[in-house]
Amino acid sequence: MAATARVARGPALTPEGSAPAPPATGPVRRRGPWRTGLLLASPAIAVLALLFVAPLFMLVYNSFRTQAGAPTLDNYTRFLGDSFYRGVLWHTLWIGALTTLGCLVVGYPFAVYLRGRSPRARNYLSLVLLSPLLISMVTRAYGWLVLLGPKGPVADAFHAVGLDAPKMLYNDTAVVVGMVHVMLAYMVLPLMGSLDRIDPALTPAAKGLGAGGWTCFWRITVPLSLPGMLAGSLIVFSLTVSSFVTPAILGGPTVKLMPYFVYTEATSNLNWPYAAAIGFVLIVVTTVLTAGYARLLRGRGGKEVFA
Repeated sequence: MAATARVARGPALTPEGSAPAPPATGPVRRRGPWRTGLLLASPAIAVLALLFVAPLFMLVYNSFRTQAGAPTLDNYTRFLGDSFYRGVLWHTLWIGALTTLGCLVVGYPFAVYLRGRSPRARNYLSLVLLSPLLISMVTRAYGWLVLLGPKGPVADAFHAVGLDAPKMLYNDTAVVVGMVHVMLAYMVLPLMGSLDRIDPALTPAAKGLGAGGWTCFWRITVPLSLPGMLAGSLIVFSLTVSSFVTPAILGGPTVKLMPYFVYTEATSNLNWPYAAAIGFVLIVVTTVLTAGYARLLRGRGGKEVFA
């Protein structure tokens, strides 16, 4: 019976006593997932090519032309050979760096505070954080003109304690304050994403091993939130160096940055090729710096921030 059962469980035999050959199966052709993705992304690619790639190509093309249309390199030699314009470039990068640092100093404690709040409180505080983005840039800038003006509430606070109010308008300080107010949300949001990915059991475990609160913060929270810091810094810096309205209003005639000269050459002097050259220099320098940020970001596992 056992032998019969074993035979019954074996493969069926053909009349010749041999097992049947397995059915022939050819290669299964499947459409690659990249084709489907390309098909779905084609509308976005078309819009990007129309609204970004084509204008960028025209910008580069015009930067190598004279106002009469002849090919030339004079626009770049004029910019790079003039110490004044080189100083404007470095000043623009300096304002971008100060704004990034200010957003990090103000935004990091705010992001850490949001991490421990209830979902309802986080929603309300996030609305407060994003509220400046719902207001026109011109309105925000003129609001800071009132606050930082010689008869504004900040100056009145200095006078109330018997101190002379410092000059707070039409300088780098006013520009940085206004830009931090505008860009703060772009720093906090990546930080919140990075902080939310930290295992909440790490800090209690470290405290159970004898670590203090500051030790846990510097040895656990800060290193693990570094991708969020780098991502926020990249976004804030890129947007700051290309900003025009806020620096023009709060900086006045004394603070001139690269976007201001692009605007002036294109509208007042009607020198479109030179304006294109100034803009392209700013694009190249910003791209090189942000590429370095991105490389550091990838090295620190920054992809997890946007996962």
